[in-house]
Amino acid sequence: MRTGTITRVSGPIITVKGMKGAGLYDVVKVGEVGLIGEIIRLEGELATVQIYEDNTLMRTGEPAVCQGSPLSVELGPGLIGSIYDGIQRPLPALKALSGPMLAPGVAGKALDPDKLWHFKPALKAGDPVGPGIFYGEIRETQSILHRLVLDAATPKGRAAWVETEGDYDISHSLVRTEAGAEYKASSRWPVRLPRACGAKQVPSKPLVTGQRIIDILFPIAKGGCAAIPGGFGTGKTMTQHAIAKWCDADLIVYIGCGERGNEMTDVLTEFPSLIDPKTGRSLMERTILIANTSNMPVAAREVSIYTGITIAEYYRDMGYDVAVMADSTSRWAEALRELSGRLEEMPAEEGFPAYLPARLAEFYERGGMVRTLEGKGGSVTIIGAVSPAGGDFSEPVTQHTRRFVRCFWALDRDLANARHYPAISWNDSYSEYVDDLVRFWDGVDPAWNSLRIAAMDILKRERKLAEIVRLIGPDALPDEQRLVLLTAELIKMGFLQQSSFDKVDMYCSPERQVLILQCILTFHREAEAAMKAGLPLPKITSMPIRSEIVRLKSSLHNDETASGQEILDRIRRSFAEAGVGTEGAAS
Repeated sequence: MRTGTITRVSGPIITVKGMKGAGLYDVVKVGEVGLIGEIIRLEGELATVQIYEDNTLMRTGEPAVCQGSPLSVELGPGLIGSIYDGIQRPLPALKALSGPMLAPGVAGKALDPDKLWHFKPALKAGDPVGPGIFYGEIRETQSILHRLVLDAATPKGRAAWVETEGDYDISHSLVRTEAGAEYKASSRWPVRLPRACGAKQVPSKPLVTGQRIIDILFPIAKGGCAAIPGGFGTGKTMTQHAIAKWCDADLIVYIGCGERGNEMTDVLTEFPSLIDPKTGRSLMERTILIANTSNMPVAAREVSIYTGITIAEYYRDMGYDVAVMADSTSRWAEALRELSGRLEEMPAEEGFPAYLPARLAEFYERGGMVRTLEGKGGSVTIIGAVSPAGGDFSEPVTQHTRRFVRCFWALDRDLANARHYPAISWNDSYSEYVDDLVRFWDGVDPAWNSLRIAAMDILKRERKLAEIVRLIGPDALPDEQRLVLLTAELIKMGFLQQSSFDKVDMYCSPERQVLILQCILTFHREAEAAMKAGLPLPKITSMPIRSEIVRLKSSLHNDETASGQEILDRIRRSFAEAGVGTEGAAS
C-alpha cells in the first residue's frame, strides 16, 4: 500500500501526491474516513482520483492510501434480491448503519458473510482444475441455481481436496489444488474488465417480451442491444419495467443510473411485490437492483453501469440469459461530462468528452450471446434508456448510441400524450435482428414475417395518406385508400396499443400475437375483395366483426389460441353472409 497526501480538491476529483508506482484504476481510500476512490490519471508521483462518495468538507493535507488493486465487485451467492449503490454497497445495510442519509465512509458487506449456503460438489480429488471448470452448485433462490464455475484467470492444475456436501458460508474453502490455490463460493472481478468467454455467437433466439409492437415489428434477440430514446414522460421507465417483468430472460439486472429519486423509489417498492409470471414467486428472486439516483455522487453514477454489466456477465458464465436494464445512459453520459470538465479536458459536442463514443461502445460490446468457458450457451441483453433533452434525437448521446445498437425503439410524445402505450413510434423505430430470428418465428407461425411486412406496409401507406387527409379531409379519398386508414386504425388500436393494467392484455404470447395480427390482415383482405365485388365501405365499417377484432387483445387469452381458426372463419363468414368476400366470390 502507498500513502499519499491530498494537494487539490475539485468536487469529486482530487489530486494526490506520493503515488509513484501506483496503477491506473487502482482503488484509493481517501481522507480520515476512508472514502472510496479510483485513480484515473497518473503523472509521476501525482495521481488524479475520482471519489465515489460525498466528499463535502474534504481538505488538502488529508491522507490517501492506494489499495494496489482495481475497483472490483464481489461475486457469489446472495447477489440476487439485493439492492446496491453504484459501487456495490448494500443500501439496506447502509441505511441500518447511518439512517436514510448515507454517512461518508460508511461501508457494508456486498454479500452476507454469515449466511450458510448448501453446497453440492461437482469435483473430486484428482480432477482437473482450470478456466471453465464447474466445481459445485448452490440453490440461490427457487428460480436460480447458482453454478460455481472457475473464471478465465484460474491456472490449470488438479484438485487435491474438495469439500463434502454441506452448509458453508462464502468464505469457506471448497476446493484446494495441488499447487495450494483455494477456491470459495465467492470471488472478485474488476468492473472495467470484461469477463472472458469461449466464443461470441450470432444471436438466433428472440428475447420474448410479451409486448406486441416489440416482438412482432421490432424484435430484439437474446444477446442483442437496444436503445429506448424518448423525452420526459414518454414512458421509458414504464417500458423497461414491463420488459423486466414479462421477458423470458432468466435474470434481470436493473441499473437506475442517475434517475430521479421518485422513479427509483417506484422500482424499489414495486419489484419486491411483483409476482414472477413464470414461477408465481416474487420477481426479486431473479432480480438484482443497482440504485444510483441523481442526487448521489456523480462519480458513482459513472461506474454503476460497469458494476451492473459485470454482475450480468457473471451469471451469463453460468449459462443463463441475463437482461440488463440501464436507466438511463444519458445521465451516465452527463456524469462523464461533469468529470471531464473537472479534469479540464477538451470538450467535444455539447460539452461531452471526445471519448464518449468509445465508452458507449465499450459498454454495449459487453452484451452478446456466447459459448461459455464451460461450453454452455449464455447471453447478456442490454436495453438502455436514452433521455435526450427536449426529445431531440439529434443530440450526441442518442446519435452515438444508434451506432452501437441494432434495435431502436423511439418513443413518441404525441403517442404518450394520447395515452397510447407503449408509445413506441412505428415510423421512427427499427430492428436489425429480424433476419436472425426468422427461423425461431417460423416455428411459431411461418406467416410471421409476411404478416409483419404487410402490417408495416399498411402503416407506411397510412402515414403518407395522413398528409393528404390533413389538407382535404378523408371524404375526398377513394374507398381503397380509406380502407387503408381503417385497417391502420385497427392495427393501432387492436394490436400496437397494449394495456399494462389489463390482466389479459398485459402479456401477449407469441402465438396470440401472430393470431391477432392475422385476424386484422384477414379482415383487410376480405374487405378489399368485398369492395371489388361492390360492397360499400360504410357497410364494412359498421360490421360487428370489426369491433370484435379490436377486443381480441382483451378477450382472447394466451391459452385460447387453438380457437384461432374459428375466429378467422368467423371473419370470412361475416363477409360471405354479405354476399361478398373470398367465400362469396368463390360461390
